[in-house]
Amino acid sequence: MGSALPERVLTNHELAEMVDTSHEWIHSRTGIEARRIAAEGEFTSHLAERAARAALDHAGREARDVDLIVLATATPDNTFPSTAVEVQSRLGIERGAAFDLHAVCSGFVYALSTADALIAQGLAERALVIGAETFSRILDWTDRTTCVLFGDGAGAVVLERAGGAAGASPRGVLASSLRSNGTHKDKLYVDGGPSSTQTVGHLRMRGQEVFRFAVSATVDVVETVFAKAGVTADDVAWFVPHQANKRIIDASAKKLGIAPEKVVLTVQHHGNTSAASIPLALAEASSDGRIKEGDLVLLEAMGGGFTWGASLVRW
Repeated sequence: MGSALPERVLTNHELAEMVDTSHEWIHSRTGIEARRIAAEGEFTSHLAERAARAALDHAGREARDVDLIVLATATPDNTFPSTAVEVQSRLGIERGAAFDLHAVCSGFVYALSTADALIAQGLAERALVIGAETFSRILDWTDRTTCVLFGDGAGAVVLERAGGAAGASPRGVLASSLRSNGTHKDKLYVDGGPSSTQTVGHLRMRGQEVFRFAVSATVDVVETVFAKAGVTADDVAWFVPHQANKRIIDASAKKLGIAPEKVVLTVQHHGNTSAASIPLALAEASSDGRIKEGDLVLLEAMGGGFTWGASLVRW
């Protein structure tokens, strides 16, 4: 595991001086108290590289050991080439494959599932799976309904092929489920792009509709991965959901029958970091000792599109 956060902390109280809002209004509706904001000249690739190096150090691996990079982001440095190949270049890797994956807030679950499948097919031996975002660059800072929600950051994991001991419980990614439904596009989107407006655009959201869909979508994919893996909610040691909104997380955990003490929360000090939110939360919960070897960890996310997905991992 590895993570990277910009130095600048933007609190709710500071935001209240920029737009018509208050700490109480933001915190009561989202659970967010602060978020990190990338500095001028600090790009998604910079955060991704730092998180990747931290993950490699934690894994005791060298960059030259990696033959696959899957980078989940909705805020790439450039329209092309991918931010993944920029990270690949900075790490000094000249073999294998690197590409970006765009599923917005579900990006890390999609990326983890993709890397797992490629390794299982023999197309890679060791992967860096990264979620990295600079969402502050696509926010309308006059829109209090969206600018208070998001932040910047990156998280990464090293995923590698490994054989298990005879009779031991399987480890790694046990099961995944991915879904999307494009009929919901107008509920969470960015109003620009190279083909349509030739601009970057700003994030737009119909919050109440996103909230309602997020809770129901969670149950769909989680029940699928439980069935694939032959487990129940009682078997889960930790629930690490996308960190969008504490009310969504609480409602989802309750609906799934997962106790509050099993839920990893970082939304209060990170805000919604889109594809980076799950790996940031994983890095925090593993580094502080909460997640231990052998733990069954449930990952779940929903994002613009709508996309949604879940993965069950044995640590």
